[in-house]
Amino acid sequence: MTATASKPSEQAKAKPVATGRSLLATAWMRIRKSPVAMVSLAIVVGMVLFAILAPVLVGIEGQDPNTTNTSPEVLDNFYTPGLPLPYYMYPSAEHWLGVEPGLGRDLFARLAYGAQVSLIIALLSTLVSVVLGTVLGAAAGYFGGKIDMVISRIMDLFLAFPHLLLVLSIAPILQSRLSGTALARGSFVPIASLVIVLGFFGWAYLARVVRGQVLSIREQEYIDAAKSFGTKNWSMIIKQVIPNVTGVVLVYATMMIPTNITAEAALSFLGVGVKDPTPSWGQMLNAAQAGNWYLQDPWFLAVPSIALILTVLAFNLLGDALRDALDPKSSR
Repeated sequence: MTATASKPSEQAKAKPVATGRSLLATAWMRIRKSPVAMVSLAIVVGMVLFAILAPVLVGIEGQDPNTTNTSPEVLDNFYTPGLPLPYYMYPSAEHWLGVEPGLGRDLFARLAYGAQVSLIIALLSTLVSVVLGTVLGAAAGYFGGKIDMVISRIMDLFLAFPHLLLVLSIAPILQSRLSGTALARGSFVPIASLVIVLGFFGWAYLARVVRGQVLSIREQEYIDAAKSFGTKNWSMIIKQVIPNVTGVVLVYATMMIPTNITAEAALSFLGVGVKDPTPSWGQMLNAAQAGNWYLQDPWFLAVPSIALILTVLAFNLLGDALRDALDPKSSR
């Protein structure tokens, strides 16, 4: 009797206990199964580390992003200013990616510090858009009525303007206004102006998506239960509503970062963003076309172009994978 009674208890102890997974844990499990998502994630992490470790990497190389070298040993005197000599035009032990024409500055150092500037602008402007879009969209969907009408009309107004033309018009004005402030040291003015402009004019689409989600969430039973306990409206929005739209916000943020990277590059390319000598990928593209250097030295154009394409493509593919991973209707 004792032996037979012990067998069921042993089987019960050996039986694994089922554990629940959070939304992010489930998404991470699905992303790990996708080779494209993992490669994209590796590229994104690599680019972020490349930007963070820029001073270390440039120090190992032994160069500086702003040090010029126009001597005849580096640049050809036939052109004014000159093209790099063959040894300095392409990667070498001294200059890992060669030097740029005209001023002879190290391309690897400018690419590394340019990654810092481009990613800082993209991440901060995305953060501004995400905060504004999430809070305003949640408020519009939760309160409804006149608040919803006012916020929705503001969304329509922002979405009606041509985004690029609006940014092109406002960025120079904002830079001139900021030039007399505490930000007017070094390259802070163009960086701050791009963060403000891109972030402030990029929240409307997310707000509309969040509003649609919140219109459904506010009818749920747990919202009514929280109201019955006297939970205040803004406490309800912050603690109950916004956490339930986290998946949508994460997907939008992942997709908006490459959009802002491209926008910064386009604005710097057009001359209203980051300006020389501050390195950014867009500024490097602008320098390549300004003197038609890409005709004689296509490598000078290829270096920032490849970095920009790889980063934007990796963020977009990662955003697609994250959207599929957070979709409850996708196959498990």
